[in-house]
Amino acid sequence: MRSAWMLSACSTIFIVGCSVTQIATHTPTGTTGTGSSAGTGADLKGRVHGGQQPIQGAQVYLLELATNGYGNQSKSLLTGTGNVGINSWDYVITNSNGGFSIGAGEYTCDTGDQVYLYSLSGNPQVGGGNNTSAGLMAVVGQCLAGNTFSGLPPTIQMNEVTTVAAAYALAGFAKDATDMSGDSGAATGMANAAAAAGNLVNLGTGSAYATNPGGNGAVPQSEINTLANILAACINSSGAVTGPTNPTPCYTLFTNALSGGTTGTQPTDTATAAINIAHNPGANVGALWDLETSTAPFQPSLTSSTPNDWTLAVAYGGNGLFGPTNVAIDTTGNVWVTNSDGNSISEFSNLGGATLVTATGAGGLNSPFGIAIDATGYVWVTNHGGSGSISEFNSTGVAQSGVNGITGGTLNGPLGIAIDLSGNVWVANFGNSTVSEYDPGTAGFLTVPSGGGVDDPFYLAVDAGGNIWVNNWGGPSVTEFSGATATEYTGGGTAGLSEPVAIAVAGTGDIWIGNEGNTSPYDISILNGSGVTQTTGSTGLSGGGLDDPWGLAIDGADDVWLANFEGKSLSEFSPSQVPVTSATGYQGLWLNPSNQTLGPALNEPEGLAIDSSGNIWVADAGNNNVVEFVGAAAPVATPLVYATKNGLLGARP
Repeated sequence: MRSAWMLSACSTIFIVGCSVTQIATHTPTGTTGTGSSAGTGADLKGRVHGGQQPIQGAQVYLLELATNGYGNQSKSLLTGTGNVGINSWDYVITNSNGGFSIGAGEYTCDTGDQVYLYSLSGNPQVGGGNNTSAGLMAVVGQCLAGNTFSGLPPTIQMNEVTTVAAAYALAGFAKDATDMSGDSGAATGMANAAAAAGNLVNLGTGSAYATNPGGNGAVPQSEINTLANILAACINSSGAVTGPTNPTPCYTLFTNALSGGTTGTQPTDTATAAINIAHNPGANVGALWDLETSTAPFQPSLTSSTPNDWTLAVAYGGNGLFGPTNVAIDTTGNVWVTNSDGNSISEFSNLGGATLVTATGAGGLNSPFGIAIDATGYVWVTNHGGSGSISEFNSTGVAQSGVNGITGGTLNGPLGIAIDLSGNVWVANFGNSTVSEYDPGTAGFLTVPSGGGVDDPFYLAVDAGGNIWVNNWGGPSVTEFSGATATEYTGGGTAGLSEPVAIAVAGTGDIWIGNEGNTSPYDISILNGSGVTQTTGSTGLSGGGLDDPWGLAIDGADDVWLANFEGKSLSEFSPSQVPVTSATGYQGLWLNPSNQTLGPALNEPEGLAIDSSGNIWVADAGNNNVVEFVGAAAPVATPLVYATKNGLLGARP
C-alpha cells in the first residue's frame, strides 16, 4: 500500500519548535492507556503536532470507516483505556512531547477495513492553554489479519499536513471527522481512498510529498502546505471562536469552511474544517488563504497570489502517455487511457502507478480515441486512424484482436464507444455518419436501426433501460436507438445544441450534453429520456466556467462534471442544473517539471472518468499527463456498464 517510511528525528519540515524525539517502547509518561502488547497485532505509536509544536493532553481516538451506509458514524476501535470522550469512545492522551502509544491489546480492527487516527483538543503550548478547536487526522490504512498494518513508520506523525491528506483522500466517505462510512459495496473505493493519503504525505515525517512514492506523479506540495498552514493558524491559538469584530483565526476558518461551502453547518474543529474545504474547494478561497502568515510553519507554500481553488490535483506522466484522449476505470480502480498520438493505451493503478503500456499498434491500435470496459474486465478501444477499427484487450493488457484490429460492419473513423446492457459494443463512426453494434459473443456486427438523423456522431451513452444515445456533431442533434427504432431529437430549437461532443446519462435519466460549437458563453444541453428539452431558452445551460467542454461524467451524487478543453479546467453542476464552480472552474495546481513554474494542472483536457473513491481522472492532452483530482467527486460504481446495469447511475456504490 504505502512505501515503508523511515522516521527522521527532526525532518526538514520541522523548522520551528521542533521537539521530535523517539517515543519509548513503553507508554509515554503522562499518557493514559495500558500500552499493552498483549495478544496479536501491532502497537501504534505516534506524535501529535500543531504547526511544529507538540500538543499536550490531546485525546487520540482510533477509528474505522463504517460499512453500514453513507453518512454514518465511524467505528471506534479502542477499549479499556480508562478514558471516555466524544460519542462515549475510548481514547489515549498525549504527553508533553505530543507522544501517544496504543497497545496491541487495546484495540481490535476488522480485517479489510480502513483505519485512521483522530486527535481532539489539547494544549499546543503556544501560551493559549487547551485548544478545544484543534482536530487532526492521519490515515493508518487497511487492517490486515491479526490487527496488523502494512508499511507503517515506527512513529506516526499527526499534524495539519496529514490532516489535509486524510480529509481529501477520504472526502468521498466523510461527513465530518467522526462520521466516515460507506455501503458494504464500497469496500474497494474505501480501500483505494485510504491508500491515496499515502500518495500525498509521508506519515513518518508528517511532510507533503513533491513527487508521489511511485516517482511518476507531481504532488501539489505547496498547496497542501498552504492548507496545512491555514489549519495551523487556528490550532496554534487559544481556539477561541469570536468575531466578526477582531476575528480570531478559528472564527475566520470555521465561518469560511461551512459544510455547504457558503451555507450549512459550521465546523467545531480543524479536521472537520479540512473535510468541508475538500468538499467545497471553490468556496471562500481568498478568505481562507488570508489565514496564512509570513511565519507559517509548513514550507514551501503558496505566497505569491490567491489560488483559483482548493482542489488537489496530482499529475501523472510517463508510462507511454502521448496525446492522452479518453479515460475508463475498471472494477478495481485501475485507470486506462488512450494515447491518440502514441498508438497505444496506458494503464495506471488506483495510486497512479505505471502498470502497463501496450506496444505501439498492438491489437490494431491506430490513433486510438474512445475507450470502454465491459462487465468482464475486457477493454475496448476505437481506432480513428486508417480505415477504422476497434481493438480488444483483456484485463492484463494483452491484445485479443488481430494486427489490424476488428474491422468490418460500417466502421469508419470511429470515435466514441460504449458497452450496452447485453455486453455488445456500440461505436460512433464519425467518418461515414453511422453507428455500429458489435457482438463479442458471435464476433460479428449486428444490424443497427436505420435513420435517426445520425450525422458525424461523436460520443455515445447507454441509459438504464438499455437505450443508446448518440451525439450528432454535424446535426446538431441527438439520436436515440431504442429496440428497432432510431429517433432524432433536436430539442425543438431550445436545447442549445451546437456541435455536441460530450454526453452522459444522469441518475434522473436526463441526458447531459456538452456543446463545443458555441462561442462564449459555452453551454450544455439537457434532454429527458423522451428527448424533451430540460433547459429553458435557446442557448442551453451556461456558467460554471464552461469553455469548450469535451469530457463529461456523472458522479455518485448525480453531480455533472465536464472537462473544458479551452478553459483548462473542470466545471461542476448540481442535479438541479445549478453551476457549482465559478466562472473559472476548478483548475488545481501543477509544478511544471520542465521550467519549475506553478500553474493550472490542466492543459487541453479531453476525456474524464470518476472512480469508486470519488477521484476524478482527466486525460490532459496538452501536458501528456493523466491528472487525478483527489476526492473531488462523490464515489461511483465502476466500470460504467456495471453502474448502468445495476441501477447505480448517479448513485454511490
